[in-house]
Amino acid sequence: MNRSVEQDDPGSNLRMSRAQVGHTIGDRRAVPRPSRDRRRAGEETGSTPAYNVAENPVAQEPQQKLPHWSAYLNWLGQQVKQAAQAPRWLSVISKPDTSKKTRDTLGRRAGASSVEERYQVRRPNGDRRMSPEQRRTLMAQPLAQSPLKKIPRRLGYTLRLGAQLKQAALKKLGVGVAPEQTASISKVQLWHPEQMDSGAGDAQNDNPLNLVAPVNPVNPVKRPIGDRRTGPRQRRNLSVESRRGSGRVAAQDLSNKPIYARLALGTWAYYFIAKFVLFGMELIGFHPLENIAFAVFILLPVKHRLVRRAKGLISLSLAVVLLYYDSWLPPIGRVLSQASLLSNFSLPYLIELVARFISFPVLGVLASVSLVYWVLSRRVNSAALIMAGMLGLWLVLSPLSGFVEQTFKGEESSVADKPMPDMDKVMQAFFAEEAERHIAFERPKANAVPFDVIFIHVCSLSWDDVRAVGLEQHPLWQRFDILLKNFNSAASYSGPAAIRLLRATCGQQEHGKMYAPVPEKCYLMNSLLRSGFDTELALNHDGKFDDFLGQVQSIGRLTVPPMSLDGLVIAQRAFDGAPVYDDLEVLNRWLEIRKRSHSPRVALYYNTVSLHDGNHLPDAHSTPNSLETYRARLSDFLDRTEQFMKSLDESGRQAVVVMIPEHGAAVRGDKKQIAGLREIPTPNITLIPVGIKVIGGNVQREGATLSIDQPVSYVAMSYIVDRMLKKSPFNENKFSPSDYVEGLPMTPFVSQNEQMTVAEHDNRYYLGRGPGQWEKYTEFNTTEAKR
Repeated sequence: MNRSVEQDDPGSNLRMSRAQVGHTIGDRRAVPRPSRDRRRAGEETGSTPAYNVAENPVAQEPQQKLPHWSAYLNWLGQQVKQAAQAPRWLSVISKPDTSKKTRDTLGRRAGASSVEERYQVRRPNGDRRMSPEQRRTLMAQPLAQSPLKKIPRRLGYTLRLGAQLKQAALKKLGVGVAPEQTASISKVQLWHPEQMDSGAGDAQNDNPLNLVAPVNPVNPVKRPIGDRRTGPRQRRNLSVESRRGSGRVAAQDLSNKPIYARLALGTWAYYFIAKFVLFGMELIGFHPLENIAFAVFILLPVKHRLVRRAKGLISLSLAVVLLYYDSWLPPIGRVLSQASLLSNFSLPYLIELVARFISFPVLGVLASVSLVYWVLSRRVNSAALIMAGMLGLWLVLSPLSGFVEQTFKGEESSVADKPMPDMDKVMQAFFAEEAERHIAFERPKANAVPFDVIFIHVCSLSWDDVRAVGLEQHPLWQRFDILLKNFNSAASYSGPAAIRLLRATCGQQEHGKMYAPVPEKCYLMNSLLRSGFDTELALNHDGKFDDFLGQVQSIGRLTVPPMSLDGLVIAQRAFDGAPVYDDLEVLNRWLEIRKRSHSPRVALYYNTVSLHDGNHLPDAHSTPNSLETYRARLSDFLDRTEQFMKSLDESGRQAVVVMIPEHGAAVRGDKKQIAGLREIPTPNITLIPVGIKVIGGNVQREGATLSIDQPVSYVAMSYIVDRMLKKSPFNENKFSPSDYVEGLPMTPFVSQNEQMTVAEHDNRYYLGRGPGQWEKYTEFNTTEAKR
C-alpha cells in the first residue's frame, strides 16, 4: 500500500513518486503557479500540459490509466489549487476573451464559466458587505432602467410605491431628488403606462426621478446588506407615521394644505366612532365638550420621544376615564365607597357580572361600523368629520337647542313636545306633601277577634321580573285578596327598602334623610307594638352583608333578636358564599314556635333573599348562570309561599299576610344598565307586586281578587292594615276587600338612590343625577314600557 506509482507501473510517464512530490493523497495544498508567459505559450501552441512535470506531476499522469472517477477528482483538485492562487481582491473584474477558441487545463472551452473568472470576485464568497461609498453610489443609480411604457399595467402601483419608499430612504441618506422630475410622473403614467407617449423623454426613462449624487449624508448607514437594524439616532429621526408602518411617506409636507386636512387622529378615531355608535344605541351618554377637549389633546404635535410616550400613556388613561364618565355606570365615588362590599363577592359571581357587559350583537355592530370607517378613511379626512360630528352633538345637546326648537315650533307644539319642567321644584313640592302624611294605628277593640300580621319582605322581585320569566299566571296571584299592581318600593337596594318599610306609617322621605332619626309615630313595628302586638323578627340568612340586620334593628327600631336557624338545611349559597335557608322550613319553624306562644297578637317581619342575584346551589358555582335559574327559583318561592299559607290556615291561626318585595332583580336590564345592576331605580326595578291575604277563621271573601292599578306606596299599605285593625275581617264569616281600600292614599312615582332619582310627572319619566341635572328618560316614556 505504500509503494510508489513508479513501482506499480514502470511504463508510466511519471518518473517521480508521491514521496518526491511532497504531498500525500488528499493533500490539496496549492503548488506554485506557472508564470503567465509559459501558460500563454502553451495555449498558443495548442499543447495540453500547462504545468511542468516537476511543478505538477499529477497533471502528467495519463488519464486512460486511471479509474473513471479519478478524472473528476483530478479536475476538482486542480480547481481548488488554482482558486487558492487566484487574485481575490481585484477591484475590476474583466470579462475573458472568448473570441479565440481557447481551452482550460482540463480541455474545456474558456468562457463565462471558466475557473479564473468564477473566483475573481471582490469579496470572499458569502461576504456581502459594502462600503458606505459603494452604497451611496448604488442608491444614486436610476430606479427603473426600462421605459415605463414597457411595464405591465399591474406593476404600476408597485412602481409608484417603490419610488415613494426610495425617495424617503434617499432623503435620509442625503441624496437629492429633483422635484420637477418627480412631479412629472403623473398618476396616469404610473397606473396606465401604455397611455404614455412613446417618445416622451428617453432621458426620463433612463433616470425617471432625476437622482443626483449624494452630498454629505446626515446618517450614513454602516450596516451590511440584510441588516435592517437602525441606530438610536436614526430611530429618533424617523417620523411617527413611518414608525407605525402606515405604508406612506414618512415626512409629508402639509404646510400648503388647509387646517382640516392636517388633522389626523390615527387609531384614536376608532375610539370616537365606537362612542358615536354606543350613544346612538342609547347604551352610553355623551359629553361633547369633554370629548372635544380630549381630541384636541390627541392632535397636539409632539416630537420628543419621551414626551410622546408620556402623552400616549396620559391619552390612554384619559380615554378610560372619559368612557366611564360617559357611561351609565355609578359615579366613581359611589364605587369607591362600596369597594368593601364588592370585595365580598365571590370570584364566580364577579366573572358572571363581567360577562354581562359583553353583548355579541353590539360587538357585531361596532365591527361593521369600524370596517366601513376603515374603507372611507382612505378617501376622506375622517378626523375632520369626527370633530364636526362632536361639535354638532354639542349644539344638539346644549340647552340652546331646546330654546331654538320651541321658538320655531311656537304654539303648535303637542303635549308630547312640552318643554321639560323644573324637576327640582317638582321634587320639593312632592317631599313637602309627603312630610305631612301619617297613619296612626288604633288599638283594637276588646271584642275584636285577634289576628297576627306577617310581613314577608322578598328581595329581588318586581313585575318586570315576573313578566320576564312568564309567571304572571301563577296561582298565588289569584289567591291574594288585594293585589297592588302599581306599588312603588322607592328603592333598589335592600337596606333602604327595609328602612322605608319599617317607617311605612309616615310619608316618603328623601334618601339622604332616611338615616336620620324620625318621630316615633313613623315606625311600623313600634306602632303595632303600641296597638297590642308582640313584634318578632326572622330571616333566612345571617344578615351580615352590608350590616342588614344592624340597619333593621337600629334604624328600623326592630330591636328584637332574630329567630334561630340552627339545624335547618342550607338550600342555597349567596353571592358572597353565605348560607341561604329554605323559606318553607324557616316559616314552618316560626309557626311551630307561634303555636306554643300565648300572645294574642303577633307582628312578624320576615326577610328572604332566596331570589337574590348570584345565588347558586351548594357546591355549584356559577353554572348555570344565576339569571338562567331565576325562573326556577321564583317558581319554587311562590309555591312554598302558597304552601305556608295553607299550613297557616290548617293551624287554626287567624293572620293577615302581606307579601311585599324590596325591589326587583333587573333580570332583563335596560339600555342604561346591564342585567342585575340596580344603580338607577327605574320603574322596572321599583314597581313591585304587593299582595294581602286574610287567612283562618273560615272567613270567605266576597268576589274575586281586588286589583289596584293606581300609583301607591308604603302609606297605602299602612292604610289597609290600619283599616283592618279598626274593622277586623274576622268579626264575621265574610268580608269585602273594597271596604279596606276606600279612600286609599295615592303616591306619585319617585324612586331614589344615593346618586340617582327617577320621577314621573305628567305621565313622563325623568332621570336626575343631582340638582339641576335632569333629563328625559325616553326608554320608559313609550306606550310599551308603561304596560
